[in-house]
Amino acid sequence: MAFKELAKIREVGKRVTDLGGFLDFIREQGVVGLAVGFALGGAVSKLVSSLVNDIVNPILGIFLGAAGNLRDYSLTLGPAKILWGDFLATAIDFLVVAFVVYILVRVLKVETKK
Repeated sequence: MAFKELAKIREVGKRVTDLGGFLDFIREQGVVGLAVGFALGGAVSKLVSSLVNDIVNPILGIFLGAAGNLRDYSLTLGPAKILWGDFLATAIDFLVVAFVVYILVRVLKVETKK
């Protein structure tokens, strides 16, 4: 390998391992804010899932005619088992999460980027 090629490889290596440049990238691109949002989104998702699974679904199960977990309801057609209760519970979970996100966006007024 020629000396020039080795020098180029070292220069590229220096740029790739430049910690200052990496920290600038994190600051400029808002990576920390993204990480915080991701962590909070996971926590809100768990909270909403618990609300839906522990409170909404049992109440809905009572109105559907049987107390119990909504996710357990199914329809058996021959060898196929259609898990309509699980689908309904997941759809409710999605709607509640979407509503919470909508409310947070409206309250925090972040719907338009400045």
